[in-house]
Amino acid sequence: MDFSPHTGTIEKKRTDCLILGAYEKYKLTSSAEKIDQAADGTLSKLLKRENFKGQAGDTLLLHQLPGCRADRILLVGLGKKKTLTDKIYRKALDAAIQTIAGIPAKRTLCALLEAPVPGCDSRWKARQIALAFADGCYRFTELKSEPNALPVLAHLDLHCRDKEESETAVRGAREGHAIAAGMKLTKDLANLPGNICTPAYLADRAQQLADRYRKLKVTVLEEAEMEKLGMGALLAVSRGSRQPAKLIVLEYQGGKAKDRPTALVGKGLTFDAGGISLKPSESMDEMKYDMCGGASVLGTLLTTAELDLPLNVVGVIPASENLPDGNAIKPGDIVKTMAGKTVEILNTDAEGRLILCDALTYTERFEPKRVIDIATLTGACLVALGRHATGLLANEEDLAHTLIKAGEAALDRAWQLPLWDEFQEQLKSNFADLPNIGGREGGTITAACFLSRFTEKFTWAHLDIAGTAWNTGQNKGATGRPVPLLSQFLLDQRPE
Repeated sequence: MDFSPHTGTIEKKRTDCLILGAYEKYKLTSSAEKIDQAADGTLSKLLKRENFKGQAGDTLLLHQLPGCRADRILLVGLGKKKTLTDKIYRKALDAAIQTIAGIPAKRTLCALLEAPVPGCDSRWKARQIALAFADGCYRFTELKSEPNALPVLAHLDLHCRDKEESETAVRGAREGHAIAAGMKLTKDLANLPGNICTPAYLADRAQQLADRYRKLKVTVLEEAEMEKLGMGALLAVSRGSRQPAKLIVLEYQGGKAKDRPTALVGKGLTFDAGGISLKPSESMDEMKYDMCGGASVLGTLLTTAELDLPLNVVGVIPASENLPDGNAIKPGDIVKTMAGKTVEILNTDAEGRLILCDALTYTERFEPKRVIDIATLTGACLVALGRHATGLLANEEDLAHTLIKAGEAALDRAWQLPLWDEFQEQLKSNFADLPNIGGREGGTITAACFLSRFTEKFTWAHLDIAGTAWNTGQNKGATGRPVPLLSQFLLDQRPE
């Protein structure tokens, strides 16, 4: 989708659809007032006749309004003007694209930049418009023999009050478009079934990114190399699969050579049947989404490269399958990690922390300034936070607060859980240095406690996206989270 600024007379702009805002009690935004004047008050009359209340997310589609050259006008409710927040604004945008996606409008003019949102400038609003519209048009039809013939919104014009706002809007729209591209890659990979999206497939897609962006380099470690490095935990998980594991390493060099990188470590479990601790069959198909952490690393690096950010970023993705087999690890087995610690496997379905611990140890060689791991790690996080917030735990408060702030700005929120020493007491084994589970209580926290044993040499945060990476039910599919959060975090790390 292309984006362009527009500063001309709005009623004279020919377009397939013009998007205008309206508040409660029939109060119009300035552009809507101009259209109403050009139409001799027809817009106001139609609002009252159609009983359009202007509540947040309300929509009203009108056709061929007199005095306006747009084929259609889409009126979007913004709620009360005095209480318009960033979240209400985004709700209005999402409602708009849901309507636009169902009509044959290839080119649309959006006049919602003018709606004042406290604490949010035109750049932020333009970013949200671009992101909402590009993401809202997403459809995964790659594997359908006859994809639905859906209309495609190819171009979005952003109405701006002057040249200065146009320049700001272009910057914001470019950022939003790049974040949406990262989310699309993340969702495309996650929505693919496990028979296609294997560890080797993930590695190939990473290489395609490197071929596309000159500042990105990819290295793929095979199982023989991992064995030499002593990655006994990662390799233990892959033993039950015929698909060989891969350790995918991406290096983005956008900053100075001496600048220490931010490292993103993403769980890339391309299918998780639970191993010998077999999962129930119901909804097991959704375990293709157990690689969403790794997919989000690829998506975030795409966004980083697309925006040419002046930073150094490293992505590390341990990719494997977790299946039952005669050679698979068993409950009670003990494996040795790359860090030298031994782990007693009490549940083979707690495999994500096993592949991540070796990947985290491997990440030490890049001397990262900070490390963030992303994983669909625990069902307990879904129980605790639902599908609204990503679980966040960290060994440094400053990093945790910065991530929370980035999530608020990106409308991709995270919620911090405690990483107290008391929870570490649940990780005791009579036979090894630690077990891979700590019991039912505080499962999300004890999983992070396990990972913390392998992050003592660097500043680290853990994002548990088990509840936010995908939707179930009628709208089943990957969400692309937490690419917006991570992208905002990296944007905030740019040098002044």
